[in-house]
Amino acid sequence: MKFLDQAKIYIRSGNGGAGSVSFRREKFIPNGGPDGGDGGRGGDVWIEAVEGLNTLIDYRYQQHFKAQTGHHGQGRQMHGGKGEDVVLKVPVGTQVLDEDKETVLLDMDTAGKTELLLKGGNGGWGNTRFKGPVNQAPTHANPGQEGQERWIWLRLKLIADIGLAGLPNAGKSTFLSAASAAKPKIADYPFTTLTPNLGMVDLSPTERFVIADIPGLIEGASDGAGLGTRFLGHVERSASLIHLIDGTQDDVAEAYRIIRGELEAYGEGLADKAEILALNKIDALTPQMREEKAAELEAVAGRRPMLVSGVSGEGVASLLRAAWAEVKKTRGALAGEGAADQISGWRP
Repeated sequence: MKFLDQAKIYIRSGNGGAGSVSFRREKFIPNGGPDGGDGGRGGDVWIEAVEGLNTLIDYRYQQHFKAQTGHHGQGRQMHGGKGEDVVLKVPVGTQVLDEDKETVLLDMDTAGKTELLLKGGNGGWGNTRFKGPVNQAPTHANPGQEGQERWIWLRLKLIADIGLAGLPNAGKSTFLSAASAAKPKIADYPFTTLTPNLGMVDLSPTERFVIADIPGLIEGASDGAGLGTRFLGHVERSASLIHLIDGTQDDVAEAYRIIRGELEAYGEGLADKAEILALNKIDALTPQMREEKAAELEAVAGRRPMLVSGVSGEGVASLLRAAWAEVKKTRGALAGEGAADQISGWRP
C-alpha cells in the first residue's frame, strides 16, 4: 500500500427533497383537500477516525464525495425519506484543513471520533402546510433547500510516542527494524526512506509504544532542500525524539547542529521536545573512536550520548528503556490532565 499523507477532496451535502402538490380525490369524499407531503432532508457529510488505517491513499483515486438528495414528498401526506449520508473514514491523526491549506478545521486525534462536516438541506413543505381558511386549496409547495459544498484538505500526522530524527544514512531505519517488527527498506545510499514508517516496540506485555521513522533531513530542509520538512509533521505529536548521529562520519558535532537547526526552523514545538541523543553505528568504531566521538557530541550537546548499534543490537535495549521512560512521563501527564478535566467538568 502506498503512503499518502495529504489529499484535497470536494464534499457536498445532499439537497432537500421537494414538497408535493397533491389533492385527495376519492369516491364519495367530495371535499378531499390538499394532501401533499414534505420532502426529506438531504444527506449529511461526516468524517470518522478509524483504527487500522495509516494512509490517505483511498482519497487519491476518488476526490468527490456527494451525499444523497432527500426523497420528494408524495400525495396522501407521504413525506420523503432522508437522503443517505456520506462518511469519510480516515486514519487516526488526520487533520481537516480549509482550502487555504492552513486553517485547521478539525483534528481527528482519537479512534472513533466522528464529526459533522456539512449538513444536508431541509426538505421542502408540501401544499398541506399552506392550507388555511383563506387559501383552502393551495397549489404550490416549497422546493428542497440546497446542500452545502466546499473543498477541503486532509493531512495525516501519524501518532507515535517517539520520533526518530537524523541526517540521511544515520541508521534510523536499521534501528527501527532492530527495535520493532517493522521492515523498512534499508540500503547504503541517502534518502532510502522516502515515506515515514511506524514500528511497535514491545518491551513487555504492559510496556509498548510506537516509534516513527521519518525521511532524513539535510541542511536547508526548512527552505525546501532535499525532501524538505513536510514529513516532520508526523513527529509533532510524539512525546520525545531520538536523535541518531552516524558515528562513522567525520564531524558528528556538525551533524548534531544541522538537525537541531532544522527542528528550530520548523517550529511547532519540535525543538522543545525531550531529546534522547544517541551515537549510532558503534559496531564500526574502535573503543578509542567511540570515546572521541562521544566526547565531541557531549561538548556540543551538553550531555553524554548513548552508544548504540542497530546492526549488532548493542545498546538498543538501554535506549528503548530511556525512550519508554519519556513515554511514561507524557502518558502520566495526559492521564493527570484527563482526571483534572473530569473533576472540573463533573455535574451532580
